[in-house]
Amino acid sequence: MSRSGRIFRHLRTPLWRTRRRFGPDVLAEIEEAIRTAEADHEGEIRFVIESSLDLPRLLAGQTPRQRALELFGQLGIWDTAGNSGVLLYVLAADCGVEIVADRGIAAHVPPAQWVAVCRQMEALFRAGQFGEGAVTGVRATGALLARHFPHAGEAADELPNRPLLL
Repeated sequence: MSRSGRIFRHLRTPLWRTRRRFGPDVLAEIEEAIRTAEADHEGEIRFVIESSLDLPRLLAGQTPRQRALELFGQLGIWDTAGNSGVLLYVLAADCGVEIVADRGIAAHVPPAQWVAVCRQMEALFRAGQFGEGAVTGVRATGALLARHFPHAGEAADELPNRPLLL
C-alpha cells in the first residue's frame, strides 16, 4: 500500500473502534490467558494494542516492528530478572502483529516461530475474531516459552498481565 494510503488508514482508525474490538471482556480474556500461560514458564508476556500511529511517526515511515521495539524499551519489558520479557504488539490500523523477545529468549526461539504466531493472529484479526486471535497468540507464545523456559520454581510476576490499549 502507498504511503498516503497508509496515512489515511491510520487517520481513520480511531481509538473508539479499537476499544470496541478489544472491549473489557476481550481484555479480561487476554489477561487470564497471560496469567495461565505464565504459570508454565519463566517468561514474562506483555500484550499491547495500539489503534494507530500518530502523524509524525507515519510521516517518518515508522514500521510496526520499529514501533514494537520502541515500546519494548519504553515499557521496560527488557528489564526482567531473566531477560525473559516478550512483547506481543498489535497495530490495529495495519492489522499487524509483531513479537519482540528479550535476548534471553531470542537466543533460543528462532524468529520463524515468532513470525508463525504473528501470522496466525493476523489471520484471525482479519476474520474479525479479535478475542480469539489475541488469546491464540498468547497461548502459542506461552507454549514456545514453556518448551524452552519451563518453570524452575516459584517465579515473580514482573510485568503487568493486563493488556495495554494505546
